Amino acid sequence: MYRRIAHVTIVVKEYDEAIQYYTDQLNFELIEDTPLTETKRWVVVAPKGARECSILLAKADGDKQVASIGNQTGGRVGLFLFTDDFWRDYTQMSEKGVNFIRSPRKEVYGTVAVFSDLYGNLWDLLEPNSKNKGLL
Repeated sequence: MYRRIAHVTIVVKEYDEAIQYYTDQLNFELIEDTPLTETKRWVVVAPKGARECSILLAKADGDKQVASIGNQTGGRVGLFLFTDDFWRDYTQMSEKGVNFIRSPRKEVYGTVAVFSDLYGNLWDLLEPNSKNKGLL
C-alpha cells in the first residue's frame, strides 16, 4: 500500500499576495492556480523540485477563518522546510526579507532557524545532519 500527504492548507488573506511571497521570498514554484468560483481558487505552491507534499493556499472565508490567519498552530512551529544546504537558503531568504525570529543553531538533528511567513505562521528552515539525511 502507498499513501502520502499531498497538500497542507495555509489560510491566507489574499491569493496574489500569498503567491508572490511564497514564490519570490521562499523561492517556491506556483504549481497550480485554477479559478473555482468568482471568489475561490485552487492555488498550490511547493519548494522547487518537491515531489511529495505541497501547500494549498486557501483564502479565508468568514470571521472564524480570518481569525486563524497566521496562527493555525497556536503559535508553535507548524511547518518544516528541509534543505540540503542550510546556509545557502538562509542567506538567500534573509536577503529577500524573510523574517527569521530565531537565529541559526546546531541541534542534535541538524542546523535550524525559525522564520515567520507573510502572515506570522512559524516555520523551521532545517538541514538535517548526516545521521538524519534520509529525512530529506
